Amino acid sequence: MGLFSRGNGPITEQQVLAALSKVQEPELGGDLVSRKMIKDVKVHGGAIAFTVELTTPACPLKDQIRDEATAAVREIPGVTDVTVEFTANVRPRGGIPEQAPIPGVANVIAVAAGKGGVGKSTVAANLAVALKQEGARVGLLDADVFGPSMPLMFGAKGQPSAYQDEKGQAMMVPLEAHGIKLISIGFLVDESQPVIWRGPMVTQLLRQFLYNVDWAPLDYLVIDMPPGTGDVALTLAQSLPLTGSLIVTTPQQVATIDVVKAMEMFKKVNVPLIGIVENMAYFIAPDTGNRYDIFGSGGAERLSRQLEIPLLGQIPLGMSVREGGDEGQPAVISDAPDAYANVFRAVARNLAARISVMSHS
Repeated sequence: MGLFSRGNGPITEQQVLAALSKVQEPELGGDLVSRKMIKDVKVHGGAIAFTVELTTPACPLKDQIRDEATAAVREIPGVTDVTVEFTANVRPRGGIPEQAPIPGVANVIAVAAGKGGVGKSTVAANLAVALKQEGARVGLLDADVFGPSMPLMFGAKGQPSAYQDEKGQAMMVPLEAHGIKLISIGFLVDESQPVIWRGPMVTQLLRQFLYNVDWAPLDYLVIDMPPGTGDVALTLAQSLPLTGSLIVTTPQQVATIDVVKAMEMFKKVNVPLIGIVENMAYFIAPDTGNRYDIFGSGGAERLSRQLEIPLLGQIPLGMSVREGGDEGQPAVISDAPDAYANVFRAVARNLAARISVMSHS
């Protein structure tokens, strides 16, 4: 019968699947097998290998899934080795039916703020790069046309090239920096000149940035929204095929009051709220290690409880975060202690997990 037998024969693929059917998906519920997450099972004697297909490469519970799946398979008599690989299939979450999806783009995330000055663009840039670091395909659309900051934050210069598609439509090719596909009005106008446009012109331009740009294939298109709840922001929220909105705030009450207005705007146009990110949550002095709550504390936590929306993370105030934005090197690619790359990556994983849950709800 040999070492790898279980009473009457060698280990089979069916036994492996039966063992894995006892492992639950920790966020979505249901077991890995019934959710069709187990792929490519291989049995070589006592060595078992299989692939788990996640709903996002940025899954924050990847290690838990690996450990529980390995433990389940090791319970099969005769198993000597278990190899778990991961792949991901990011599934789109349907927007409002009349809003045309962007070809080849699975999820569109609006990063918004109730007011300016809360570091919305910094958060958008670093979350985009963090999602890329986790293995996702990511684009970033700088929709803040009156104050475009992504060319500076990514150190990207030049004009997008263009071509005609098979329908004769002009298509722009996004620039690329740090692995992110980028489009911004800052690539098309002289950076020293103010953009003096009325709302309808801005909306028309942004529709071109969505539908006449060669984005595909993307798991996530991050949109850095104009701040506030004015005409342009409202029109965008109404017309974009959004998976959901992510709201950035700082801890103090004057900022969180404006957050409620932004959330109400998205609710009115039926855009789901993914969660809140608290930026500049606190400052740790590099010389003493003392923590200072410069902008107060607890504002985002209160909002999260009050509005029943997840707080996806709190990002400290760090000089390297600011320096990275000024130098075209997003903080999440830095190993400086006050760049807080690990915090940005944790927020990105929480964001991806929340979108996965929403797309299966």
